[in-house]
Amino acid sequence: MRMIALGKTGIITPQNAFGALPVQRRDRETAVRILRTAYEGGMTFFDTARAYSDSEEKIGLALSDVREKIFIATKTMAKNTEEMKEQLETSLKNLRTDHVDLYQFHLADRCIAPGDGSGMYELMEDFKRQGMIRNIGITCHKIGVAEECVASGLYATLQFPFSYLSGDRERRLVAACAEKGVGFIAMKALAGGLINNYRAAYAFIAQFDNVLPIWGIQREEELAQWLSCMKEAPALDKELSALIEADRRELDGDFCRGCGYCMPCPQGIVINQCARMSLMVRRSPAADFLGEHWQAEMQKIEKCVECGTCMSKCPYELKIPQLLRKNYADYQKIIAGERKVSG
Repeated sequence: MRMIALGKTGIITPQNAFGALPVQRRDRETAVRILRTAYEGGMTFFDTARAYSDSEEKIGLALSDVREKIFIATKTMAKNTEEMKEQLETSLKNLRTDHVDLYQFHLADRCIAPGDGSGMYELMEDFKRQGMIRNIGITCHKIGVAEECVASGLYATLQFPFSYLSGDRERRLVAACAEKGVGFIAMKALAGGLINNYRAAYAFIAQFDNVLPIWGIQREEELAQWLSCMKEAPALDKELSALIEADRRELDGDFCRGCGYCMPCPQGIVINQCARMSLMVRRSPAADFLGEHWQAEMQKIEKCVECGTCMSKCPYELKIPQLLRKNYADYQKIIAGERKVSG
């Protein structure tokens, strides 16, 4: 397993990290078992956030006794300095530690900088002086913001969506991070679930010696796949390269990554699933999405009034109402075909 240095942070870890957003969905006993198994399998970098409900608490419970052997990254979505202080105090308590190795501005819509009037970057520096955090990072979904953050020289790390479906601009962003000594943390390396071959996903990321992928892990079988890469890392051979090229052709263009930042919908539409339903039906076990539950959820698309609320919050600037209508029309054809076959 390749060990990588995360920029200039001093963090050296296997190129195979644990994204702890999904463990908030598991009961405490199961989550602790998964986290502990990840550590015992060789993972040393664990990424969480104050916004991930009890994810921090589960990490603290599972790993506090090996704190000095792991790296913990967490995040704040605070909008002012008072909130930041409260959130860091809560994170440290939940994680059962006196410091975090990386503290990140979460889902930033701008490059937060000294002198911008918010005092938030200055507070980050104060946290660092006090030893409460070791490094300052930022996460975002808009590439223009990401590019500005890297160019600013203010951040030790950037967390940004990156997978084999990413384009040339994203690859240039990775190269810029390498040039500037900024650690690149790849979120959504499975493109929100659209990439379903973990070996291909891993082999692609492994081409970049400055990229640390954080795999969102919820189930033991998912963890087992990533831990298998610790023993024998998949190589980007002809077979995987062909699979990647086929996926790129199929998924070329605008598609919903399923991040959910557009939610909630005033009309009750589950946008982050309904806007990519056609892809999920074709790329996942179809039965999961063709039952009565999802048929009812998809029907809610008829209530869309194109208020624009979702588009104003979408980090990818997608034309969501159009995507919803397109997916609904395709879904209806699939359902009609299923009924014809069963009839």
